[in-house]
Amino acid sequence: MDNVAPKTLLRLEQVNLFTRLNTKLAGNQQGYPILQDISFEVFPQERIAIVGPTGAGKTALLRLINRLGEPTSGKICLEGQEYHKIPVIKLRQLVALVLQESKLLGMTVEQALAYPLALRGLSKQTIQQRVSYWIEQLQIPSDWLGRTEVQLSTGGRQLVAIARALVIQPQILLLDEPTSALDLGTASHLMEVLIHLADTHHTTILMVNHQIELAQIFGTRLLHLQQGRLLADQSASGVDWVNLRASLINTEAQAAQEWI
Repeated sequence: MDNVAPKTLLRLEQVNLFTRLNTKLAGNQQGYPILQDISFEVFPQERIAIVGPTGAGKTALLRLINRLGEPTSGKICLEGQEYHKIPVIKLRQLVALVLQESKLLGMTVEQALAYPLALRGLSKQTIQQRVSYWIEQLQIPSDWLGRTEVQLSTGGRQLVAIARALVIQPQILLLDEPTSALDLGTASHLMEVLIHLADTHHTTILMVNHQIELAQIFGTRLLHLQQGRLLADQSASGVDWVNLRASLINTEAQAAQEWI
């Protein structure tokens, strides 16, 4: 029997994003380019590592996929349906974004984890089961449950924000530098949890991460952004990770020199 090609889950077609700041001064009605001609497809259960130097457009890309912004031009589709035809609330139930600096909105950890499930009208038993499961999976200490965000470290807030996204069981999980404030042991464990999530829960994950060694462990595929353009889109097995790390370090160093 012939292998059946996987169905496209997410598709971006010639997506451009321009800032509207200082357009008159720049003499450009579109403004400064943040993302330019971005096109790629995402398939179920993929684990996509997104890398690139500071200012490459990585976070902007995730925000567009979560519809926290609209592209200047181009098209984004989820399972063949254009984004603007999907109600935002429904879209964000399917596509969850965890930003680098996430807030608990004054709630305790336990309240923050239960809140999105309560909004869906789930039973208290189901809510408790899901919250308990992800607390255990992510090794969140039980004494955190009564704490608010001001009583947590930056890494603690990151971990809780990830758990809050996972309890809603999204189709696509978008992570922006999820390990930036975590110690190496916690970060490595998180990678194991995410790999297991994709493999067993059929969740597709796109993760921005500047820690190349973690991106290498996590990803089945690599997207490399630079100056708002997609420089490379390839299987992780074909990536020269040593050269990639050196290239990113060199690009960052050159950018730093330009500011001196």
